[in-house]
Amino acid sequence: MRKFRHIFLDLDRTLWDFEENSRQELESIFRKFKLQQLGISLPNEFIKIYKSINEECWSLYRLNKLSKEDLRSIRFLKTLEYFGISDQIIAEQIGQEYVNNSPKRTILIDGCHELLIYLKNKYQLHIITNGFEEVQVKKLSNSKLTPYFEKMITSESAGFKKPRKEIFNYALNLTGAKLSESVMIGDDLQTDIQGAVNIGMESIYFNPNRKNHSFNILADVETLLEIKSIL
Repeated sequence: MRKFRHIFLDLDRTLWDFEENSRQELESIFRKFKLQQLGISLPNEFIKIYKSINEECWSLYRLNKLSKEDLRSIRFLKTLEYFGISDQIIAEQIGQEYVNNSPKRTILIDGCHELLIYLKNKYQLHIITNGFEEVQVKKLSNSKLTPYFEKMITSESAGFKKPRKEIFNYALNLTGAKLSESVMIGDDLQTDIQGAVNIGMESIYFNPNRKNHSFNILADVETLLEIKSIL
């Protein structure tokens, strides 16, 4: 087997349980801002519509068609408008509440710490993320993940977003890693896996939902702990 030295990992949905942490924060927002009194009957309805709009906004952000600042406010404004609520002030307040508090939540994907302890003893570990830098730093710190990692590479610091080759080249240069000695681990085919393939880096697809794909990669795993038998 090839001798690997550097492991690059995605953060959201790979290590940090984005779906559950986000759901809990959105439920808290629903109660705090009394959204039921404004006409949204159930928190699950609010969360469902927000998730759809948020994904659309992130797609535009990755294509540089939406700024960071606009993404943070527009996603909640559009969600409220879907329910017939036109209130820019509340949308901005909710947006700030979400950005401030969701990184404080600390639910991790099953097996996260066990896997990182195992990998830390064998490799240099780094994060590559499209998430906003100040938010990702807080997630790592609050979840007690910071000590595992040598470097965190964000799309903001690199100036390019996954799957662009440039962010991977930036990561290799920053860490002193050689392409042939590096592996990318992530949950997103379009950003993590496609990005690794674009640059010729080996990759492991964290695939808990067993999505079909045609990528020729090092491994496809359903749980994080399966990676221990691969690396």
